[in-house]
Amino acid sequence: MSIHYTIRHLTKFRYDVAVSESVIECRMRPASEALQRCLHFDLDVVPGARVFAHRDFHGNWVHHFNLPRAHTELVVTARAQVELDAPPSLPASLDNNAWATIDGWAASGEQWDSLQPSQFAVWSPTLLEFERSIPGTDARPSDPLIVVRDSLSTIHRSFTYMPDSTSVDSPIDAALASKQGVCQDFAHIMLAVLRRRGLPCRYVSGYIAPSHDKSAADSTNATHAWVEVLLPTLGWVGVDPTHNIEAGIRHIRVAIGRDYADVPPTRGTFKGGSAGALSVAVTIQSGDRSPADGGRELWTTWPATAPESTVAAQAQQQQQ
Repeated sequence: MSIHYTIRHLTKFRYDVAVSESVIECRMRPASEALQRCLHFDLDVVPGARVFAHRDFHGNWVHHFNLPRAHTELVVTARAQVELDAPPSLPASLDNNAWATIDGWAASGEQWDSLQPSQFAVWSPTLLEFERSIPGTDARPSDPLIVVRDSLSTIHRSFTYMPDSTSVDSPIDAALASKQGVCQDFAHIMLAVLRRRGLPCRYVSGYIAPSHDKSAADSTNATHAWVEVLLPTLGWVGVDPTHNIEAGIRHIRVAIGRDYADVPPTRGTFKGGSAGALSVAVTIQSGDRSPADGGRELWTTWPATAPESTVAAQAQQQQQ
């Protein structure tokens, strides 16, 4: 089974007083690998700017541009068409040599980045305390899949999804203490737990599409985050702790990294003393028909202030 999605991701930066320059990079092009193919992608910038592209350290597409003239509004529109094949379900178990293979990866240093704590997935005392609530803390289960499934279900059960419950720079302890967060927090907690257990894993930034049988009128969405864990014979396997499911045909991958710090949809700076706001709207439809400009959209807005202000902080909020 395969399905096509058409995505439009609009980002608007508005300023109270004209700023003199904006420098922006975007990670919005869906990946093309394994069961997913990006059939078309374009990035439109208003006011007009010449857009360049390159691949980053993780292989993600990065589009970047400089707008060196006065402007009070900057609109970035990313459009993509993607085809996804349904992934196979995870097996009931892995063979008895699975841990030996995983331990071999660690010994060789082959997956070093995927096994270490990172900026947002730290091994804090609060994280270590939470980890003890997950089965298998004292004695490693015989099957790595047990660790993945127990971590997935425990994190989903222990935390409430609550928009705006954490700020863009909240440490992992904020969600752990309040027992609530957004998909970014769920993913970071699971990354920290799995890495502590010796399983290579990475952060995935992307979209979660509506069910294919929903009408276009109901298909307004936001960006999403989940985790991929490397398992013997299976390769990189996606799991979504926010929904307590395996990543499937609705999960559209855009970028991978150690955590969110590697993959914000937009990152950059502007010059000027203006206050302003960042607004984001994402629309996903099944099929090849592009979402019509001016159609039904859900806009989410955050303030942006300070001269030489970074827009990375506001861009992190998109993951909520």
